[in-house]
This record gives sequence, structure tokens and C-alpha cells, in this order.
Amino acid sequence: MDVRKALLIFLGTVCVGLGVLGMFLPLMPTTVFLLLAAYCYSKSSDRFHKWLLGNRFLGKYITTYRSGQGITVRQKCTTLLTLWASIGFSIWFVGGKFWVTLILAAVAIGVTIHILWLKTYRPETAEPLAARPEEA
Repeated sequence: MDVRKALLIFLGTVCVGLGVLGMFLPLMPTTVFLLLAAYCYSKSSDRFHKWLLGNRFLGKYITTYRSGQGITVRQKCTTLLTLWASIGFSIWFVGGKFWVTLILAAVAIGVTIHILWLKTYRPETAEPLAARPEEA
């Protein structure tokens, strides 16, 4: 294995870890890291790429997002509930610092707008993913 492939596998693995952390931590993106992991794996390891896209928790999320089909209503709701709960806890924990509260609220509003603007994936009306061309 050459150094480039090893580095891409390492970066992809780090990105998967950061993406999973982003599911639970406020201000930490999930989608960006998972898409970056898919890209790194697609350029370095067919085995890791197939594992990521076939993963029962992350695979369909990445595939539908990359194909432009969007994310499900459940994913939107879960994301927004987690976002606002973690931001609310962070604001409560910081307690009273107005500028921190303002920044956290602004980030939460921005992410909420982004999530709501994403296309909503509806499996019953979507064309099968296998019919779509593979994207790197």
C-alpha cells in the first residue's frame, strides 16, 4: 500500500469518527465529515468505501444526501431536536454570558435553516438508489 492510500484511509477514518461525534456534540458538523470520509475512502479503499456506504446507520444517509435526494423527515427532526437540546444545555451551562448565548443561538438558527432547506427524502416516492449513477 502506498503512502497516499494509507493517508486517505487514515483521514477517512478520522472523518468518520468526527462525523459520529458531530451527531452528539453541538457546533460539530456531521454531514461534512461523513462526505469527506466517503470521498477519502473512494480514492483509497474500495473495501472501506463499501463498508461506509453499506453501514446501517450512516450508509443510506450519505447515499441519499450525495445523490441529491435529501434526508428523511425523521433525520431532520432528530437533528433539530439534538441540536436545540445540546445548544440549550450549552446556554444553560455557560449561564448568563450574553455574547456566548447570542453566538450559540445564531449558530443554532443557521443550522436549523440549513436543515429545513435540505430536500426531504421520501422513500416511497424516490427512485431506487441502485438506478442512480455512482458518485465519488
